Amino acid sequence: MSVLEKITSKDAIALEEKHGAHNYHPLPVVLSRGEGVYVWDAEGKKYYDFLSAYSAVNQGHCHPKIVDAMVQQAKTLSLTSRAFYNDVLGKYEKYATETFGFDKLLPMNTGAEAVETALKICRKWGYEKKGIEENKAQIIVCDNNFHGRTTTIISFSNDPVARKNFGPYTEGFIKIEYDNLVALESALQNNPNVAGFLVEPIQGEAGVYVPSENYLKDAKALCDKHNVLFIADEVQTGIARTGRLLATCGNCNCTDKHCSGTPEVKPDILILGKALSGGAYPVSAVLANDAIMNVIRPGNHGSTFGGNPIAAVVAIAALEVVKEENLAQNAFELGELFRTELNKFIPTCHLVNAVRGKGLLNAILINDTEESSTAWDICMALKENGLLAKPTHGNIIRFAPPLVMTKEQLLDCVKIITTTIAAFENK
Repeated sequence: MSVLEKITSKDAIALEEKHGAHNYHPLPVVLSRGEGVYVWDAEGKKYYDFLSAYSAVNQGHCHPKIVDAMVQQAKTLSLTSRAFYNDVLGKYEKYATETFGFDKLLPMNTGAEAVETALKICRKWGYEKKGIEENKAQIIVCDNNFHGRTTTIISFSNDPVARKNFGPYTEGFIKIEYDNLVALESALQNNPNVAGFLVEPIQGEAGVYVPSENYLKDAKALCDKHNVLFIADEVQTGIARTGRLLATCGNCNCTDKHCSGTPEVKPDILILGKALSGGAYPVSAVLANDAIMNVIRPGNHGSTFGGNPIAAVVAIAALEVVKEENLAQNAFELGELFRTELNKFIPTCHLVNAVRGKGLLNAILINDTEESSTAWDICMALKENGLLAKPTHGNIIRFAPPLVMTKEQLLDCVKIITTTIAAFENK
């Protein structure tokens, strides 16, 4: 069977069920094409995409500028490995470090790889710069975190599905409550072995938990006080998703299109992925200043595909689209509109308790238990009405459309969501 041969949704699902590992539980829709904020299934039905590949497609599906950059580079030079220099990696590193305000970038491919890389950098900095005794370094993490599913990362996850029967687990992590400065200070006090604090500015997979207004700023101050690296995992929240170029920019109220003003919080280590490529290609990165990044030397870390020419040109194009199309500002404005409209609807129904989020990363809380199928069933009804979303943690539905969405499209989507829930409630 040729990969270009058209097949039905039923046949596509059957093939995956038979020949693929069952490590996902997808909504039963088979997508065949995407453009902007829309996707089409194998039978040609059109949907609004309200997941954006977990915020990887911030720039919209198949953005022509990103696709053109990828295709042209693929025709020229696709991979050299880091055994040699290539003529675009340095351009990408310069563009990205200047965009985000860091000295150095270490290129990787996936978000989980970038998190693992940041952990290695942090530990090595702890030993060589802070003077922690070898093999004693500890990194503080938060309950209900989601940083990936590699062995090290699940070692500090409290998700039983991700952890069960994958031990033994990697040591060296201290877990504290998210959005709890007292817990952070307690973990830092009288513990010279702490090298870093790894945190999501918004906990997306946990249900779009937005921390208290000054949490990130005050957490960074505590890290500075105790000579501990503040590591921001912005794989999902970065690249304009929350209405700022980075979620750690907080409410800095800068006027620049891509929020290049003084950030509310400047991480010591910044982790990026997903929309760094606009969803066109696996690209991730770890950024830090020289005092931290220079602990990495030849042989310490690497990747065959990390920093390849296609990834480099795709990432430049993806970041240029964010800037040129003012996507951070669009996400900010449409996010405000989305929550305003949902907050008008919520008092009229019993199924939804609240809406929360920042920019175009939002979630609604379904008035049922995590074990119930209500959120899943609502997403199935939304699918029938032309909008794709997915539950997280059982009773929460995350809404994260591409940032190229227009006001008219957003209001159309709000209508689909509210009418679907109202009809579901009245069954």
